[in-house]
Amino acid sequence: MNKLWAPWRISYIKKIKKEKGCLFCRARLKKNGRKHHVFLRTRTSLAMLNIYPYNNGHIMVAPVRHVASLERLSKDELMDVMDCLKKSQVLLRRALKPEGFNIGINEGRVAGAGIEKHLHIHVVPRWQGDSNFMPAIADTKVISQSLNSLYKELTR
Repeated sequence: MNKLWAPWRISYIKKIKKEKGCLFCRARLKKNGRKHHVFLRTRTSLAMLNIYPYNNGHIMVAPVRHVASLERLSKDELMDVMDCLKKSQVLLRRALKPEGFNIGINEGRVAGAGIEKHLHIHVVPRWQGDSNFMPAIADTKVISQSLNSLYKELTR
């Protein structure tokens, strides 16, 4: 097992509680999106930081209605999700200046969906050289910014 000594993360780890139910449904019901790192809401969608990011700035965009697949969305909901995705990219570009994005949807457990019953889109900012020796040699990914710091940048 590879270890990365990061004692500053203990305050974050202690805050994590296993909550029941759907993450996106809990996030949509909160008046204060800060708890769930919801930084953008549109008419029928929301965008939030992923608390287990693949890369700095990894977000998820989801419809507020609890649906498992694209074909269950109305045309209006689909357009609104895409608009939320577009607005999220604008905010990420302003805050982090990425050189590109990986954008993807995993429908179903076998396709890699960690939350399979509520459709969501992963948006992962990318930079030239963001895969350095740590993941390639040490099998360890370094996330360079706290969620709270990024949340403040995206909501200012």
